[in-house]
Amino acid sequence: MIAFRSFSEHFLRRTPAMLQSVRGVRVGNVEIPDNKQLLYALQYIKGIGPATARQLLSGLQIVNKPTWQLTALELETLRNEVLNYNIGHNLEKENAAAIKRLVDIQCYRGIRHVDGLPCRGQRTSTNARTRKDRGTPNYGRRSPNQ
Repeated sequence: MIAFRSFSEHFLRRTPAMLQSVRGVRVGNVEIPDNKQLLYALQYIKGIGPATARQLLSGLQIVNKPTWQLTALELETLRNEVLNYNIGHNLEKENAAAIKRLVDIQCYRGIRHVDGLPCRGQRTSTNARTRKDRGTPNYGRRSPNQ
């Protein structure tokens, strides 16, 4: 016959390692998911892709494991290392400053940014809908005035 323990008995029998598991980890001002492998969880931070995440883990010699299994020491070293990268809000500010500089000196790329057109030589006569996006034309629809 199976013996059922109460919740308090089960909670008291936990090992100290189980009690110290981390939940809701914040790294680089972003809460990364607990249930994903660290390699993929780090990619939730803006500015960290697959290559950077792999480089971080190998540099710190941390095994790719679920985020909730990180020890406090591993988490602290990871946080300190992530601060060395240009991520999140700082990355957005740097990109905006670079675009503003192009606009201010009125170079070709700056003018294209102002006009909302592609900057890197793509054709615009038939494509470039993402950048142009002037709205969809009303083919075959009458205006309310007629």
